[in-house]
Amino acid sequence: MPDISLTAQFIALVVLLVLSGAFSMSETVMMAANRYRLRSLAGQGNRGARLAIELLGKTDRLLGVVLLFNNLVNTAAATLVSVITLEIFGDERWVLGIATLLVTFAILVFSEITPKVIGATHADRLAPIFAFPLSALLRVFYFAIWFVNLFSRSLLWLLRLQPREDNHTALSVEELRAMVLESGQFIPHKHRSILVNLFDLESITVEDVMTPRGAIEAIDLSATEAELRRQIATSFHTRLAVHDGDSEQVIGVLHQRRLLNDTLEDGFSVERIRGLLAKPYYVPADTPLYSQIQFFQENQQRLAFVVDEYGEILGLITLEDIIEELIGKFTTSMPAAAGRLAWNEDGSVLVDGSANLRELNRRLDLALPTDGPKTLNGLILEHLQDIPETGVSMKIAEIPIEVVQTQDRRVRTARLFRPLGDGGGR
Repeated sequence: MPDISLTAQFIALVVLLVLSGAFSMSETVMMAANRYRLRSLAGQGNRGARLAIELLGKTDRLLGVVLLFNNLVNTAAATLVSVITLEIFGDERWVLGIATLLVTFAILVFSEITPKVIGATHADRLAPIFAFPLSALLRVFYFAIWFVNLFSRSLLWLLRLQPREDNHTALSVEELRAMVLESGQFIPHKHRSILVNLFDLESITVEDVMTPRGAIEAIDLSATEAELRRQIATSFHTRLAVHDGDSEQVIGVLHQRRLLNDTLEDGFSVERIRGLLAKPYYVPADTPLYSQIQFFQENQQRLAFVVDEYGEILGLITLEDIIEELIGKFTTSMPAAAGRLAWNEDGSVLVDGSANLRELNRRLDLALPTDGPKTLNGLILEHLQDIPETGVSMKIAEIPIEVVQTQDRRVRTARLFRPLGDGGGR
């Protein structure tokens, strides 16, 4: 290259370093790009995103074109540096050694590290742009890339490592959960909470969110007509479980709206209530919530009685219970009941023994164990292995608990204290 001026050679060297940086950046950009975001852009008609997805579906060819030209450019740059060094300093080995170190440093800083950091930072934005020149190079130099990959595939075959043409892999539930939790400002907090709850529907059973049997409001047809009138008139539920003398046996479900329409025309009577009863619907206690939603839809039901393996009623679950598990409390069976479950100024809270542990954990930011009993009463009885007396205190999962009132062999009311180091408490 004696006929080419040093200025032109230095310009050529700079161009080679820039090209090397561009190929290094393109490699990082394509590998670090969010494929799901690219698919979204492609669905919106972005041609660059569509080309990027096609390239990522053929990783061996994509890497082949990038690395082929990257190495060619780096080799050319190193050779050009040697030529420039010989022309300026002559055949001095120590000068060639220093020149080699300098060009290595230049390639490392200006053509490798810096471009790759920039590419990784703006991968999603740059991938559709780099897809155009890479696709063009792949088409023009397809044979050369195929020839290089022929040896690469042969080596992979010997190592029993066969690449897949399509690198798209399905995400697991935990990976989806992590994506939702890390979505930041892209998904509002309330929406993230709903999505995370949705992922839990397969692991949560109806027993986890049901109303315990002791808290089910029911009417007994063996009671007097005056008692029935009073109980129905003061009920805040639209559907009531119905017994007939035996509180362990449900004979039907009464829809109060139907009762109202019927009694306005023909008057109130026990026999009329019997005629309006709907057949009770039962579900096993270990039914996942997601399956239960489908069962409600298929059977056109909104309420079901939860039974154990012996057919004994454990509690009651409604469609509203499942919806509230997803989006949080939006309705209540008692006026002004919402919002009562909160820490007092002294770091304590008075809780009903029938309170659901999952609801306590959610509302009070606790970590009570939920893999055993589902209510606070059950948790206390399991922990003590006995029916406690009023005033008994204990600590479960680092949460001090005091039994305030017991009735009929169960804890009716308990006081919880905020754990130490959690902004208050004892």
